[in-house]
Amino acid sequence: MTDIKGKILIIEDELPIQRFLTVLLTGHGYQVKTCETGQLGINEVANWQPDLILLDLGLPDKDGLQVTQELREWTNTPIIVVSAKGEENNKVQALDLGANDYLTKPFGSAEFLARIRVALRASQPQYNIQEVEFLTFGDIKMDLVKRRVTRGDEVLHLTPTEYKILLLMAKNGDKVMTHRQILLDVWGPAYIDHNQYVRVHMAQLRHKIEKTPAQPQFILTETGIGYRLLIGDK
Repeated sequence: MTDIKGKILIIEDELPIQRFLTVLLTGHGYQVKTCETGQLGINEVANWQPDLILLDLGLPDKDGLQVTQELREWTNTPIIVVSAKGEENNKVQALDLGANDYLTKPFGSAEFLARIRVALRASQPQYNIQEVEFLTFGDIKMDLVKRRVTRGDEVLHLTPTEYKILLLMAKNGDKVMTHRQILLDVWGPAYIDHNQYVRVHMAQLRHKIEKTPAQPQFILTETGIGYRLLIGDK
């Protein structure tokens, strides 16, 4: 018998999509439950305690933004938002409210399963950032005590702002971080409309972190949304 890789709750009111996702996920070793409304989904999260939530934004009783906000009041279970095309603003809002990732309908099975694997890493026991000395991804090593970043034996000279951005991204590895989230954490609430600050500093950071900045391996752009630091297996 196939080992269960994780419990996934699908909150989606379109039955054909429900069935497609259920067949795909169970076929790859996941245990699946489905709900057709936001409130039933919230109840099932509390009762079943899934490892991951797939959440449609367009639900009949309450939209996915409200569901995300309510869930984040009491659970850190990873949430992947499933959105129709043309809802970029809603995706940004969902991510700002605490969703981990998003998928745009229609999506391919391979990408979908890869996003599932990435998000499920967030359901594993996490270290306390105050209790570790180093964070690593690829050949990059961050010394949190000395506030120093190296690639192999080479010291990468980051500005204080670049270091703050990289530390924020590393602490949220593999998670989509919106422009607003980065601006709030690094610059503060007075700068939440200054998206160009993030773009400029990300470009500078890429030139220091990436071997080929034009083809980044670590700092990935989520167009119109923000950025993701890829720290796990692709």
